[in-house]
Amino acid sequence: MKISPSKENILKKIRQALSNTVPVPFPQNEGTGNVFQPSQQELELEFAENFTKLQGRFSFCANEEELVAQLQALLNARSWKKIYCKDEAIKTMLSSKGFNSFDAQDLYSCDASITDCEKLVARTGSMVMSSGQQSGRTTSVYAPVHICIAYTDQLVYDIKEALQYVKDEYATFPTMLTLATGPSRTADIEKTLVVGVHGPKEVFCFLVERT
Repeated sequence: MKISPSKENILKKIRQALSNTVPVPFPQNEGTGNVFQPSQQELELEFAENFTKLQGRFSFCANEEELVAQLQALLNARSWKKIYCKDEAIKTMLSSKGFNSFDAQDLYSCDASITDCEKLVARTGSMVMSSGQQSGRTTSVYAPVHICIAYTDQLVYDIKEALQYVKDEYATFPTMLTLATGPSRTADIEKTLVVGVHGPKEVFCFLVERT
């Protein structure tokens, strides 16, 4: 294949640039500091405010017994019968407290799915999830409703802290990392905001006090 002179000239310049590294002109400004100011309120409150602003549904639980009571009340109110969960630790914990509604065999027939998360980011109201979790890539995406169970010691202020946690937690960085901030939404269709197009139509976060 013959390369045109102009294209060859561009490739030559790229090769020269790659072979001659250029030092960073301002190394002291490499972005190691925090861009955003520290939170002026409790992380639980900041997360709840930002999460609910984006149509997420937030509940605080003083303990795991209260978590189960609130979950059961939600299921009864919505008449949900089929709950899908792949995380054995969550299933064991909930079952030990009397919650036994895991009747869904797959995501496609469930009413809602339950997962944990890596961290909660208070500044953006986001749940950080990765492929390294037992729930995997699809549990939080394909179900019509996503329920996340998290604990207060999983709260961090900014995304930087969450990313550092994931980096330290895994020997090999997970192949997928996602920040879920409320239900999925898009404005691609005639600039009209539509919720639940690319993922769950509702997202719940139950935050449990770690005792």
